[in-house]
Amino acid sequence: MGYAKIHAVGLIGLVGHNVTVEAHIDRGQPRVVLSGLPDTVLGQARDRVRSAVVNSGFQWPDQRIAINLLPAALPKHGSSFDIAIALALLVASRQVPVELCEGLVPIGELGLDGQLRPVRGVLPALMAARETSAVTAVVPPENLREASHVEGIRVRGARSLRALVDGLAGGGGDLLEVPPSLDDPLDFEPDIADVVGQDSAKRALEIAAAGGHNMFLVGPPGVGKTMLAERLPPILPRLNDEEARDVTAIHSIAGALRDDEGLVRRAPFQAPHHSASMAALVGGGLGIARPGALSLAHRGVLFLDEVPEFRRDVLDALRQPLECGEISINRSMGVVRYPARVQLLLAANPCPCAAAQAMDCECAPAARSRYLGKLSGPLLDRIDIHLTLEPVSRAALLDEPDGVEHSEAVAGRVLTARRAAAARWDGAGFGAVSNAEVSGTRLSRHPWRLPRAVTGVADWMLDSGRITARGYHRILRIAWSICDLAGRERPDKDDLAEATGLRLGNNL
Repeated sequence: MGYAKIHAVGLIGLVGHNVTVEAHIDRGQPRVVLSGLPDTVLGQARDRVRSAVVNSGFQWPDQRIAINLLPAALPKHGSSFDIAIALALLVASRQVPVELCEGLVPIGELGLDGQLRPVRGVLPALMAARETSAVTAVVPPENLREASHVEGIRVRGARSLRALVDGLAGGGGDLLEVPPSLDDPLDFEPDIADVVGQDSAKRALEIAAAGGHNMFLVGPPGVGKTMLAERLPPILPRLNDEEARDVTAIHSIAGALRDDEGLVRRAPFQAPHHSASMAALVGGGLGIARPGALSLAHRGVLFLDEVPEFRRDVLDALRQPLECGEISINRSMGVVRYPARVQLLLAANPCPCAAAQAMDCECAPAARSRYLGKLSGPLLDRIDIHLTLEPVSRAALLDEPDGVEHSEAVAGRVLTARRAAAARWDGAGFGAVSNAEVSGTRLSRHPWRLPRAVTGVADWMLDSGRITARGYHRILRIAWSICDLAGRERPDKDDLAEATGLRLGNNL
């Protein structure tokens, strides 16, 4: 008879929960009982662990084995508990001294041959383990670089269960060290200089990047809508440490993180197909809800091309996350929350036939109205910048322009504007946020309220009912972004006029 317990971590969304893996070996008919609300994958750990233990040269106890995962009421899922279960059995059967596992948090899957296999969610799991008495974490080699970004806990890797036990017994000599970090060079590709013409669209893209504003591009095929969208992430500022850890944790849970990838520093870019389901876009699935494209684009860009082809209910599901920067997914097991602070970029043809020239359009006025009418008014009201793109002329397409501006130069101006906005709002007690994240109510109050001589155009638009109160506040945010790009302290009348034009989709 024997008893042992090993500390582990369970994830529900991005939130880590400390789990205690108990093992008790007693007299009785040989069988393995696993309790503690395991899902199907975790329930199959009995067979994986048995084969791994035997094939690693250890003795499998032919007695009644009870394995319990505490707290019992917390749902457990995945194969990341395999190593903890194996170590608890080895300690309970007195094949491994209990002292070797003190302060240890093992995370990983076991193959039938005893090899350690990578799992998802190592980064958020270790961030939760760091808050306990855990001293050392052992992970599979493929998860070692990801795990190394958690400060305050020593991280080691092991290729197999046998190597893990021998390494613990030998003082850690057989355990793998964290590989040296790779330099993450600045990358400004794809380059905005590749976009021919469309100077007004490039200007609008720079303003959107400077303030974190949502954008809607309408134009016939071939005018450069997709090219412009793909060139937004390179001009966005690189993620700081806190933002990078959040984004990396989401990508780790979704299984979108490469084995050799460290922290995600570049703003993510997600472009789901228009056939994407609700779960694929905002998150969901069976059991514990997985993050969707919306959360994978956190602190980056979510690009919806051919947006009228998306299902309307899928598009309307974006309305609430765009306001609060978070998506809540309710399930019978509880509520899972994922961050969703994104820049939304929408692109659409002006009509179903997608004629290259307006004169060639064969669509009836009612058909054109229905096509773009698939986008609800409340969703469009959350889009800051509305822009109509015209076809590129032959001269602009064939001539070699002088003084083409590259993404690196644009990114420099955007970074300067972002820093100015962050310093201003942080000094005001709002936090180091972008202009798009500042409350519109605060912009309408002293000392940030602009005089009527500056806001006259926007005031008239609001009084005449052409814009809503939400649209009015978004015009103010755009004006502050234009002001930051120009290096001024406060927006002037021209900034408000340009912001109003961008909001309404025309030039004033």
